Amino acid sequence: MKKSISLALSSLAIGLGSGVLAAQDHLPILQYHHVGEKTPFSTSVTPAQFQEHMDYLDDAGFQVIDLAKALSDIKQGIALPEKSVAITFDDAYLNIYQSGFPILKEKGFPFTIFINTQPVRQKNKNFLSWDNMREMQRSGASFANHTDSHPYMLRLVKKETPEEWQKRMRKEIDYVESRLIAELGESPNMLAYPYGESNAWLRQYLKQIDMIGFGQQSGVVNKDSDFSNLPRFPASGAYAKLGGLKTKLASLPMPLVSFQNGGDFAGKEAVSLDLEFKAGKYRLKELACYVSGQGQAKLEWSSATKVKVVAEQAFKYGRGRINCTMPSTKSGQYHWFSNVWIRAKAKQGYLN
Repeated sequence: MKKSISLALSSLAIGLGSGVLAAQDHLPILQYHHVGEKTPFSTSVTPAQFQEHMDYLDDAGFQVIDLAKALSDIKQGIALPEKSVAITFDDAYLNIYQSGFPILKEKGFPFTIFINTQPVRQKNKNFLSWDNMREMQRSGASFANHTDSHPYMLRLVKKETPEEWQKRMRKEIDYVESRLIAELGESPNMLAYPYGESNAWLRQYLKQIDMIGFGQQSGVVNKDSDFSNLPRFPASGAYAKLGGLKTKLASLPMPLVSFQNGGDFAGKEAVSLDLEFKAGKYRLKELACYVSGQGQAKLEWSSATKVKVVAEQAFKYGRGRINCTMPSTKSGQYHWFSNVWIRAKAKQGYLN
């Protein structure tokens, strides 16, 4: 049974007095990379696993919708169909076309691929061609920006000034936009940061050019989200098990007024995260936060709605995160929030 939804249905809303009650006011977004048997485990689902995921979405009545249209509706306060979800891939891998696309096409599911254009331009045999993309586009695929060369965007090249770095980053982004329009006739104005890494300047640049950005932190999108750094749920590697996927698909946004993370970078000291919750009937006493590689974080409540989430130790070099979940008042659902920091080695040349 096909669960593809016409774009008209994404404006569904239920009138309630003088207000509007959304069928769904939030969106979980799944993130994939490879669909293959012999590709890196951490970024891969096998074709069998991907079939299992898509069959579950189909059988359980999920409404797979176009990402760009869904985000536009959320920003405008337009309701999404109940059980809406969006599917994305990062990188222009050929195995998406070979092993993922046939399944998506049979289901009638729209999806978005964030492409890096350098290997496409070089006609790398392991990456998509523009002809592949045009074929997928005719069956509901959209293609968005993942930079040209897939760099660590916050790393300076040798002797590069911050001004030169900004120019290079604009070129990385702008070039892909020009190729999408030239080859496919359109761009959804969306960028997935390679490795999920961004900083304040990049996020502000995306806002200036009216582009939506995506990181690699977990969570659910709603109108309160930062549209220059939206979350997605990884669905590959260790996160490919169907049980975990079911929990993420049922997740809700964390009801936050604000959060403070101390910046994008971690150092020699343990990180902390300040969360302020909205007033309402929430199970705040059941909030639990976990630090990657360390276990459960310490929670220091300063008021009924404000808490400091504290890691026990400094992160190791690389990217570290804190994931927070809280049971919803509705059984079987969890509010979800995640933040990622970078702990960089001096020799890596990260921009300060």
